[in-house]
Amino acid sequence: MRRPAGAAVGLAVALALAGCGSDDEAASASSAKPELKVTGAYMPAPSMGTMAAGFFTVANSGGADTLTSVSSDLSADVTLHSTKGGAMEEETSFPVPAKGQLDFASGGNHLMFEKLTHKPEQGEKVSVKLHFAKSGTVAVEMPVKAATYNPKTGH
Repeated sequence: MRRPAGAAVGLAVALALAGCGSDDEAASASSAKPELKVTGAYMPAPSMGTMAAGFFTVANSGGADTLTSVSSDLSADVTLHSTKGGAMEEETSFPVPAKGQLDFASGGNHLMFEKLTHKPEQGEKVSVKLHFAKSGTVAVEMPVKAATYNPKTGH
């Protein structure tokens, strides 16, 4: 009888330790250095010369970070927006989860470029700087695509 009881206690201790390990891994992932990669960036050719939108994905294989702002020579007024219940809302920042991604896609999160210096045309590339709390500035070339462009990935 002693043997099964000892095995049960051993199993309980092993499970408790395994649980602690996953908490430690989660804590170290959130405090680890972010490893960001920006992909799928594009701007649909704007129909008017005063404002435009921008989309991209930030993949993060490291610790958590936060997108705090965006800047561009195309506009002195680039803002972060979410879409909730069909309504556009300006945001001050967006979290970039540890070992996750932040999507800016048509119908969802997006950039708004207002008071454009010029109307960007299809084929042009717009320089954008994404500013992150931990990772600093990441420069991105955002190609201007057809106004009807809809990437297969959704980004």
